Amino acid sequence: MRRREFITLLGGAAAWVSPARAQEPRRVIGVLAGFDFPSLFSEVMTGLLKGLKDAGFVEGRNIDIEIRQAADGHYDRLPSLAAELVGRDVAAIFASDLPSAFAAKAATKTIPIVFATGADPVKVGLVDSLSRPKGNLTGVSALMSLVGPKRVELLHELLPAANTIALLANPGNVNIKTDEPEIRAAADGLKQHLEVLTASTDSDLEAAFATMVQHRVGSLIVMPDPFFISRGKQLVALAARHAMPAIYPLRKFADLGGLMSYGGGLVDLYQQAGIYVGKILNGAKPADLPIQQSTKVELVINLKTAKALGLTIPPTLLVRADEVIE
Repeated sequence: MRRREFITLLGGAAAWVSPARAQEPRRVIGVLAGFDFPSLFSEVMTGLLKGLKDAGFVEGRNIDIEIRQAADGHYDRLPSLAAELVGRDVAAIFASDLPSAFAAKAATKTIPIVFATGADPVKVGLVDSLSRPKGNLTGVSALMSLVGPKRVELLHELLPAANTIALLANPGNVNIKTDEPEIRAAADGLKQHLEVLTASTDSDLEAAFATMVQHRVGSLIVMPDPFFISRGKQLVALAARHAMPAIYPLRKFADLGGLMSYGGGLVDLYQQAGIYVGKILNGAKPADLPIQQSTKVELVINLKTAKALGLTIPPTLLVRADEVIE
């Protein structure tokens, strides 16, 4: 599947080139994603194509792109999709999320792989070292998973009397294994009970919120995960229906009506990954490219949602917010 239509997102990417330049052989980049949600995928491709353009590569001119997506977050389909890209003999594979990165890693030891993830790639076992990843993998890591304990603190500051925090995780994403202990330790330090609930389908999400109400959960942390990100509207609607104060990993949730978000941005993350793909196409080896760490983190608070929940945001929290949606 090709996505030349995304060229228009970059503005000017389809500019005139000389006949000699236009005849350059085009290499193929494989894109592997654990989701097929259109608005999220457009952010992936916007950032990726910007990064590639920064490195001198434009789709339809000197590269082609083959895309494989796991519909509805079915991560079990990723190994076969990765194998398809390997069989296509692509020049490099871009894995847009952690489950895709593991599937690509298992599929090939020779084709260069660049991943983008919100997890710590060393902790989850994706690479051995941030400075020298070795093998055929490198990539970019954002601070989405790494700030889990901070999300606990923010919820506690908002709701100091809440006794129980729910942590919503996807059992198919390995980030729960590394992040849950740190989040639990932060909750224990604040004398709060952490209840882990899992979901990987739409019906699972409904059941998880029903459990939260039944167990009198006071607040919710949504883990970074492609399936959850693709179900942003549904998650925000469920939280509103059940009057559940929640903090999310990305700003897009707050824009959709979520109470708070704390984490990094997607387009910047994927743009950095695109630059790395370009460097590899220009001859760099993945093992020589250290894992880049995106350090941009923002706190966004939706005051309209707080009012609907009957909550008053403490002034100390408002002062620290990067943006307040009124």
